[in-house]
Parts: sequence; C-alpha cells; structure tokens
Amino acid sequence: LAHPGRIETFTVQALKRFSRMFLPRRTALGFGFSFLLAGAAAGPALADGVVNVYTYRQPSLINPLFEAFTKKTGIEVRAVFADNGLVERLAQEGRNSPADLLITADVGRLVEAASRGLAQPVTSPAILDKVPANLRDKDNLWFGLTMRARVVYASVERAPITAITYEELADPKWKGKICMRPGNHPYNLGLIAAMIAHKGEDATREWLKGLKANLAVKPSGNDRSQAKSVFAGECDLALANTYYMGKMLTNDQEPEQKEWAKSVKIVFPSSPDFGTHVNISGVLLTANAPNKDNAVRLMEYLASDEAQALYANGNFEYPVNPKVPAADIVKSWGAFTPDTLNVAEVAKHEPAAAKLVDEVGFND
Repeated sequence: LAHPGRIETFTVQALKRFSRMFLPRRTALGFGFSFLLAGAAAGPALADGVVNVYTYRQPSLINPLFEAFTKKTGIEVRAVFADNGLVERLAQEGRNSPADLLITADVGRLVEAASRGLAQPVTSPAILDKVPANLRDKDNLWFGLTMRARVVYASVERAPITAITYEELADPKWKGKICMRPGNHPYNLGLIAAMIAHKGEDATREWLKGLKANLAVKPSGNDRSQAKSVFAGECDLALANTYYMGKMLTNDQEPEQKEWAKSVKIVFPSSPDFGTHVNISGVLLTANAPNKDNAVRLMEYLASDEAQALYANGNFEYPVNPKVPAADIVKSWGAFTPDTLNVAEVAKHEPAAAKLVDEVGFND
C-alpha cells in the first residue's frame, strides 16, 4: 500500500472491497476492516516526513492542496476519505489512532470532535494570524479553512428576484415552489441552527413548518440536483451552497450540469437579524497525533496565502484568510453580509435543529 513520493488515499469503500476479497467472510466488515483502515495509515505513521489525515472532504477538492504541500515540503500526506464515521473512529482508536489531522466539510463535526476530547490546541501564529476569530474555536482546538454561503438558486425564467430573506422562504407565496436536500443534512442543519441561535426555537419551529409547506417535492438529493430540479421545472427556488455553482459551470465532464447552472441565478438571502448564513470546512489536530510537527506544518500551509488561493480558484469557496481574494467567477455572483456570530455558537444548536426537523416531519 505504500508508494513513497506520492499521496496515499484510502477510501472506506475501497477498503471494504479489499476486506471482502481477501479476508474470511465473518471478519470482512468487522475486525478485518478496522485493521486494514488503521493499519494502512498506521504502518508509515511513525516514519519521518509523513502526516496522516482523516477527511470528510472529497478527494478532488483536497488532493491538489496535499500535492502542493508535499512538493513544497517533501512531507508525504496519507489520507483516509469517508462520508461519515470518522469522528467515531477517532474516538474508538483512542491513543492508538494513526490520524494526525481531521478535516471536515462542516463546523458541526469539528465541534463534536473537540467536545469529545479528540483535539489539542494549536497556537501557531502562522494560523492564528490568518483565520479570523469568528471562524475558529475560542480555545484554538479547530480552525476554519474555507467559507461558503447557504444561498437560493432562483430560476432565471420563473423567479427573476434580486433579493430575498430566509424568513420569506416560509411565505405561502412560494407554496409548491421550493426544492432542497433533506433537512437533517449538515448544510441545512447549520442554517436551521443559525435560525435558532438568532431567533429561538419557537420561531424556528414555525419557520420550518412554513418552509416544509412550500416544498415542491420531498427533500432529497444533493445541492447540484437542486439546480437540476429547477432546470426541469419542478420548482422555482432551491437552497444550496455557493461553491456548487462554480463546480457545475466548469464541469466539462458532465456538460449537462452547465445547463442546470445557467438556468438559475444565485441570490444571497439575508435575515434582518444576522445577514447571510455561512458555514466552513475546517481542520483540527488530533489529541494523539503521532506526527504532530508535520501535522502543524500542514495546518499552517492550509491557512497560507498560497493554499487559500488554490482553494479559492479550485473549489470556488471563499477563503477564510481575508487577504486572499475570491475567484473571479465567485466575485461575479455579488457581495453579501455574512453572519458574524462565531460558527461554534451556531453549531452548538445543531442537535436542537435536528430535533426540530424530526418534530415537524420535515423530510416526510
């Protein structure tokens, strides 16, 4: 599994397939799978010039930065990719975990990991000077890497609006005209949690009821498929993250996605109470990082002007480093006023947000 000089990536799915092929059936999804996932990274974890990463980010979004870091420093990055379960794995592995860093696609998992004692503080000025205080943990247990806004994709033909508030999404005038992915997805939980943080649970419950009543179809799919639904005429408005628009507009492999993107316009919702909701991707140093120095160097690099520019131009996300400009295509979508409340204060309301989603039967 080890190939010096290049990034090693291991997906949970690939390791499951490996275990089914080469291990006895009764161990394939149990001990064997755990051994392979930990062992694949644990083997080289004690070697010089290595940093091991558990990440929820898609390989295509993060590998270019790992490659640039390795080219710059000679430190090899070995990553385990998964859609879920990495926080739990860190907790189960405890002191024996090979992971040095956890990189997530949302703040909620960072807060959860830190609250479970799975992180240690980092006080490097190279990070603290780059990441604004509202986008990092107050005790420096985790740091934002990129920022995205939760926006409305509005039909160019059927909803030529230029402004909207989050509150208006519950207005009956949009009945049967809104599409979105499930309410308990981390991106939507973040928005609902922001509503709770600023308006309280009672007001948010009523808002969710109104939003549910305005849905055109049962919540499903991902953010790109919401643009597809608008393109197909299933709805006039959709909730999605900003960076997916850039991904669709530049997708030469699936040109139909360009058509979906061209059928909608980004409108930045705002609330009179907090402006536009933003979420972050972020990173933490694990509590038992076996390659701590190398891990901190990777964290410093990810916060640097160079890496933030790579993020901005490759992923169409907003840099957390205020000195690094957004990509031109992102600038073309217009300006907005982001919520200035610390993202950790928003994230702590996500459990309550999940309960409200269930209470109102939002996904039914």
